[in-house]
Amino acid sequence: MTRYGSDKGSGWHNYTTIYSALFRNLKDSPVRVFELGLGTDDPGLVSSMRMHGRPGGSLRGWRDHFTSSLVFGADIDRNCLFEENRIQTFYCDQIDAKAIADLWAQPALQGGMDIIIDDGLHTVEGNVSFINGSLQHLRPNGIYVVEDILNTAFERWIELLPTYIERFPEFDFVLVRLPNPPNDYDNNMLIVQRKH
Repeated sequence: MTRYGSDKGSGWHNYTTIYSALFRNLKDSPVRVFELGLGTDDPGLVSSMRMHGRPGGSLRGWRDHFTSSLVFGADIDRNCLFEENRIQTFYCDQIDAKAIADLWAQPALQGGMDIIIDDGLHTVEGNVSFINGSLQHLRPNGIYVVEDILNTAFERWIELLPTYIERFPEFDFVLVRLPNPPNDYDNNMLIVQRKH
């Protein structure tokens, strides 16, 4: 991941440890991976990584890791959308329900995803909006991850989880606070798995 500029295993975040365990049996499987948030470097956008951003870094990392995969992504910044071998990207505003529905209506995205990762806006509002419009596109046994949950939002997620558990009984939900001394700000994840 770090080869392409992704921050998932950069020291600030240590998500690659979790991902190695979650996805260890899928490396050579023909998985379909979707990630929201390409890493825009536009300083005018709330979700910008600014000068540290290398748009598409995570998508390229997923493509290399999952050797037989198709990788898809989306971002609100149309200027960082791109297409490469086994990678295709689309526009999406994750707080706009219609934009999310339009995203999932794209022909290339039909058939669902084995992995969906929300690395977009990093707000509870944005996470809730995208999970509400996207969870049904997860295949059986698929994994959905919300990255970068702020420490200040952790309690809000604890309050929200019982509602999700009730609304979506075919899914398991786990809220994870990852120990990482350099980052006491946002090194937390929500991990969801669709039951078989």
